[in-house]
Amino acid sequence: MTKRAKAGRTAKPAKKSARPASGRNAIAASIDALPEGRYLLAVSGGRDSMVLMDAFAAARPAQVAVVASFDHGTGPAATRAADHTRREGERRGLTVVTGSRTGRVMSDGADAAKVQAGEEEWRRARWEFLNAQARELGATIVTGHTLDDQVETIFMRIFRHAGARGIAAMFAPSPIVRPFIRVPRDDVADYAKSKGIKFLEDPTNASMRFLRNRVRHELLPAAERVQPGISAELIRIAERAAEWREIVADCADILGAVDVAIKPGQGDEGTLSVAIPAPALIGMQRELLGVIWPELVARAGGSLDWRGLARLNGEAGILKAGSEIPIAGGLSVMRTPTSFVVRNQGVDGPLY
Repeated sequence: MTKRAKAGRTAKPAKKSARPASGRNAIAASIDALPEGRYLLAVSGGRDSMVLMDAFAAARPAQVAVVASFDHGTGPAATRAADHTRREGERRGLTVVTGSRTGRVMSDGADAAKVQAGEEEWRRARWEFLNAQARELGATIVTGHTLDDQVETIFMRIFRHAGARGIAAMFAPSPIVRPFIRVPRDDVADYAKSKGIKFLEDPTNASMRFLRNRVRHELLPAAERVQPGISAELIRIAERAAEWREIVADCADILGAVDVAIKPGQGDEGTLSVAIPAPALIGMQRELLGVIWPELVARAGGSLDWRGLARLNGEAGILKAGSEIPIAGGLSVMRTPTSFVVRNQGVDGPLY
């Protein structure tokens, strides 16, 4: 087992500076602020990710391991976007790889449940591809998410009754690098216009079938009209939530949480596991367990909904050594003579 050092946790998004740059300067400053590395650029063909690719090509081309695009198999628009990314990436001298999935185009009359299931399937397939490419190349994934994307995500998380862990959204520590997470979407648009960057609009961005689009075009503007400045307040709430997550992570370290290293040949090479001494949790108040269990599951690369948390709170304390509690999505908690071990056999899931 290996101790997870505080400094070794996944990276934190950069704090907002007192006098942030704006427009094209904000884009350049965001790329310049990244450490030396080997990067995989996740590019969809849309404006934000095309700006990401252009900025990297201009400032740090040697550090771009690959540009990765993904054709979701949802119709001609998705294929055109992947082809556009390939052409523009190669024109800038970058290596481009394209993943794809086969699937049906969702009908306009699809109900909300089918729409959500379709979004989740597209997202899962895309992240499996990105993670596989990043592992193969030893690269860090970079996305073009902006400050506006963060506001929309926070809004949706609150809409879905998320707690502090979820409300932190993309401010939470993550292995994914998001250099534009403090950059407003308007600044990205200004950069694209000034540089004449060619991009494609995803036709699904105008469809009100998708929650994010309803939030972007209807709900958030309405909320701003009723309570001006609510977007800035959501950002401040997410910042505090991210700080709270760091405190919880420190507590898990103090309790003895460790990553379990899987040795080659043990048969669990596809499993990510995190262990914590059993005495640290046995007898702990349910309220505290409700904070620690999600942290341990997150370290194993998973997430825990209220059903899984209720099951762990109810059963883990009476679990005998050698027994295991299945949760969901390849996640389980096993009891050894000395520890609780969170095991995740579905580690290719999206890391947001």
